[in-house]
Amino acid sequence: MEKKVLVVDDNDTIRELLQKTFSNHGYKVLISENAEDALQLLKRESVYVMFLDLHMPGMSGIELCQQIRQNNPLAIIYAMTGYVSLFALTECREAGFDDYFIKPINIELFLKACSDAFEKLERWKKKN
Repeated sequence: MEKKVLVVDDNDTIRELLQKTFSNHGYKVLISENAEDALQLLKRESVYVMFLDLHMPGMSGIELCQQIRQNNPLAIIYAMTGYVSLFALTECREAGFDDYFIKPINIELFLKACSDAFEKLERWKKKN
């Protein structure tokens, strides 16, 4: 399995930081600045690990996660947000997110989550 990661965030700095970090650790990184473009990208690419910003113009990360889940139930999808509330966290779980990260970004946590996600996908793949 090719280790591709999708990062969707309307913040250029965060997209560039995650793209550089994940690339430097051997991942192929696809980036999108909004949910609509991310959905188009996912029609062309098979991606199983994703980091989605919750608050973006247009379609939110919650709505994006729900749409991705319809076609890709095995994907491991992480929410990223600078705005945390119990309601938002509950909504994340209901939308299908596997976990969430609070901004500002802790790079070590993101790298560990990414590594763990690919290990989990490999285990699932071996069982089928």
